[in-house]
Amino acid sequence: MTHDEGAAPRFDAAFAAQLAELFRWRRDVRRFRSDPVESRLVGELVGLATLAPSVGHSQPWRFVTVESEARRAAVIGSFERCNADALASYEGEAAVLYARLKLAGLRAAPVQLAVFCDIETEVGRGLGRMTMPETLCYSVVAAIQNLALAARARGLGVGWVSILDPREIAALLDVPAAWKLVAYLCIGYPQEEHLDPELERYGWQARLPNGEILRR
Repeated sequence: MTHDEGAAPRFDAAFAAQLAELFRWRRDVRRFRSDPVESRLVGELVGLATLAPSVGHSQPWRFVTVESEARRAAVIGSFERCNADALASYEGEAAVLYARLKLAGLRAAPVQLAVFCDIETEVGRGLGRMTMPETLCYSVVAAIQNLALAARARGLGVGWVSILDPREIAALLDVPAAWKLVAYLCIGYPQEEHLDPELERYGWQARLPNGEILRR
């Protein structure tokens, strides 16, 4: 990539190839090393996350760090209850396989972030979301993807924990009522590097061929 000051950057073929590799190597991480992550680096990741597009430039993302042992223990409790309920919804081989999956890195991840969407934000004055209000939360998802890719480029991994009760987490973190939980993120240095998604590796779900997702 070349970039003259004041001019739009020009991304060459080598950069495009590296970007494609970054997309491929961005994995949902559940197995973390205990090495600490500098708070400066966490701040840098959040800053890059906020470069994501947002409907009406509403910037509805809100990040809350979860550091106290008491709060982390409560999050683990919520996960364990929700995970037990999820397991009970499966039968036979699916239940056996589900029970074997590692679905969260809550006990090891050195950094944990709860990411919320401020669904009542007045920023952006409602532009673009009158007919599709869910685009506020979609904007937050775009920021999370930014964060995950930026983390991967710095040797970090991110795990998205969704097996939680969002009302419990919001109450635990004492956030405003208008903040809706979108993601609970575990961040740290991964124990292992692998190109394939863990759920594909352990036989839960294969990747769909492009022919099934692109309609012409």
